[in-house]
Amino acid sequence: MKTLLRALLSFSLIVWLGAEVFFPIVAIVTFGTLQPDTHTAGTIVGGLLRILHEMGLVSGMVALAVMALAPALGIYKPRAMLAPMALIALMIAFTTYSQFGIIPAMERDRIAAGGSFDATGPADATTAHFNKLHNRSVVIEEAILLMGLATVVLMARAETTRA
Repeated sequence: MKTLLRALLSFSLIVWLGAEVFFPIVAIVTFGTLQPDTHTAGTIVGGLLRILHEMGLVSGMVALAVMALAPALGIYKPRAMLAPMALIALMIAFTTYSQFGIIPAMERDRIAAGGSFDATGPADATTAHFNKLHNRSVVIEEAILLMGLATVVLMARAETTRA
């Protein structure tokens, strides 16, 4: 049972962080390939970001549940789980904000711009707001990745102190 829970915890972190690491690469390739058609590229990347967030939310809930159970089953010491659990909770909160706050606002801006930003200039208020939200989204995804990496380090530390 302990091995199964440790594997489940590792798998949930691998899935989430792997998606976070490879998402920017997919976005760069998509925009590089579809450079003349930014609307299509944005639609593809936006759809993939929604999937990334869904994967992250499920993985985060699984990781949080396993971390909550681990001390009771003698897998890890209770204090060793506090920081990783706090980081996972923050990652879930940031992902939720991005999925249900930022992305819908960006979609409203895209619709307000007539479906594409190709015709508007950077000085346009809607375009500027979209770009502001996009930058915020990038910072949030970077923060999620860094918190996830910190969680992995803290889990490795908890594993060594457990032994």
